[in-house]
Amino acid sequence: MRFDILTLFPELISSVLGESIIGRAQKSGIISVYAHNIRDYSANKHRKVDDTPYGGGKGMLMATQPIYDCYCDVKRMQGEGKSKTVYMSPRGRIFDHSVAKELSQYDNLTILCGHYEGIDQRIIDEIVDEEISIGDYVLTGGELPACIIVDAVSRLIDGVLSDEICHEDESIASGLLEYPQYTRPPVFNGKEVPEILLSGHHANIDKWRLERSLELTKERRPDLYEKYMRDHSKA
Repeated sequence: MRFDILTLFPELISSVLGESIIGRAQKSGIISVYAHNIRDYSANKHRKVDDTPYGGGKGMLMATQPIYDCYCDVKRMQGEGKSKTVYMSPRGRIFDHSVAKELSQYDNLTILCGHYEGIDQRIIDEIVDEEISIGDYVLTGGELPACIIVDAVSRLIDGVLSDEICHEDESIASGLLEYPQYTRPPVFNGKEVPEILLSGHHANIDKWRLERSLELTKERRPDLYEKYMRDHSKA
């Protein structure tokens, strides 16, 4: 899968996504992540990419020309395949695991990162298929949300994780919060690992883990708990 991120800060994207699992997936060729500097496409001699909004108001808006030219260049690079362009915006659809699964079905995902007070609406109308938000708060730009999208979607691509069960059974993906986990030593500061986990009885361990997941989810995310119980009552 190919990710193209349109940004004013390509170094930020590279520093976040160049390490660990996502970095290794790029090196192995399973995914490709390209950060394109919108400023490189400015027709202004000072590489200016913003201007004052019509009608007045605070701050500056990212202008149409640099973004559009950058986008057109990216589309030429992408070539064939199922493609989608999203804009990171607090007014978009809230990103969750189901949205990540949906986006993972594309061959090319283009992510537009806003900055300043946002982007000229005509660019959104012209090139964006969907606006997506990572939550009800405001950040200084769309770069960190874009990295979150790439990370969450990449984990669902075959070969990125070592075992398919890693993303199917993990917290949230399973519909529940993850159960508590423990490793050596068996006793730490007087606290012992639950005896059941040392029993070697895998059926009982699985039962214990499900019970703990249900308890945690009911306590901390009753919305997820209710949905899980509804879905499983129909099964």
